[in-house]
Amino acid sequence: MKLGMVNHGGRAGICIDGRVYDLERDSGGTLSADPMRALAEWEAVLCWAEDLGSDVESQPLDRASLLAPVPAPEKIFGVGLNYHDHASEAGLAVPKSPLIFTKFPNCLQRPDGEVELSSDRVDWEAELVVVVGRGGRGIVEEQALSHVAGFMVGQDISDRRLQFSGKPPQFSMGKSIDTFGPIGPAVVPLSALEDPADLAITCDVAGERMQESRTSEMIFSVPELISWLSRYCTLKPGDLIFTGTPAGVGSVRDPRRYLAQGDRIVTTIEGLGTLENRCVLPRG
Repeated sequence: MKLGMVNHGGRAGICIDGRVYDLERDSGGTLSADPMRALAEWEAVLCWAEDLGSDVESQPLDRASLLAPVPAPEKIFGVGLNYHDHASEAGLAVPKSPLIFTKFPNCLQRPDGEVELSSDRVDWEAELVVVVGRGGRGIVEEQALSHVAGFMVGQDISDRRLQFSGKPPQFSMGKSIDTFGPIGPAVVPLSALEDPADLAITCDVAGERMQESRTSEMIFSVPELISWLSRYCTLKPGDLIFTGTPAGVGSVRDPRRYLAQGDRIVTTIEGLGTLENRCVLPRG
């Protein structure tokens, strides 16, 4: 990750090559320290970042200080069954339109935060996360990317026991438990990516490679998802779209494999960075 917006100790900053510039302090107060306000003023933030001079004060990036880059989105959409290889491994037909569920904002977790295991059937799902920058309703595919602030790495952690505890399934609850949405480490603008439509995505669990694919394998592309969602919902700055996971989740393996206490989940997307989350038992 060469350039992106970070939440550095609760303050919005721009990270460039490992150095963090505080938006409010280094802009002389013209920009906000609030990450959500920064996203609402995204074009101004990028223009400011492009004009940064070498004389502007900065500090080294401290990963231990990184919080969720988008801490309070109004809406979080999840997309089910959105990779061809995942549909194949699950033995399910390719959907004709996006399969949408929700994740509640309480699930969001910092890039290196712990994942609390709510049962013995908690699963991993490496995902590209879209951050809306410019909102709207009825967005056409050809203009959809102009509404994107950037991309992040995400994990759609899922409690399969809760998710499939009834009929119909409890998708939103099974994916919205506290700590079940690690995101970050930064919101990376599309201009910083060589090919935003084709990024390598991997997930390792306890040192073993579980998922390895490319975002070009999505069934519904990012522009298609934005256009489809905005037919029904007015998108707002900071809204998140978890765009689906590739093959390799634990619940369809033979034998099935679920997360265990002490496991480390390492999720990487080309050009966006890495999440590293340790699994622990619930506290309290």
